[in-house]
Amino acid sequence: MYEVEVKVPADLEAVRTRLEGLGADRERAIVQEDTYYDAPHRSFVETDEALRIRRESSRESGADKTRITYKGPLLDDESKSREEFETAVGDGGTMDAILTNLGFDPAATVRKERERFALEGYTITLDAVDDVGEYVEVEIDVEDEADLETAREGAYDVLEQLGLEPDDQLRTSYLGLLLES
Repeated sequence: MYEVEVKVPADLEAVRTRLEGLGADRERAIVQEDTYYDAPHRSFVETDEALRIRRESSRESGADKTRITYKGPLLDDESKSREEFETAVGDGGTMDAILTNLGFDPAATVRKERERFALEGYTITLDAVDDVGEYVEVEIDVEDEADLETAREGAYDVLEQLGLEPDDQLRTSYLGLLLES
């Protein structure tokens, strides 16, 4: 599975209004806390990989869930497309203890409030990230690496419909932005 993602800084209220005008479907609002880990055998900063435990709670239902995710290095110079593997975890604290005992060190935690919409097959996420700022992500998952370019161009089209400029995109993760601040 490949995730194609384009992220730009944005005024979330203006984008929310634009999404409503385009008839986008509002999916849900959530709060996420992502704890990122450093590996004992290589530097994820140098290899452009990521390993995280994500704790997510729904603002509407109060339901909680935890997932562990590995993200491979970026695949191109035009977006944040990368291979990704993710699975549910029954107990985030136990997963943290397993990783820590294997030598993985928690590097940082990123907290964000997210509001998700669907438009033209893409997921549009409005992110308010603690100590980092406001951003919009447009993303889609594709099965085949050959579909990356078409998916990326579609994400650019969605950004333009939202009144945002694809050239403003950031390829830096929220973790990277937090560590830079």
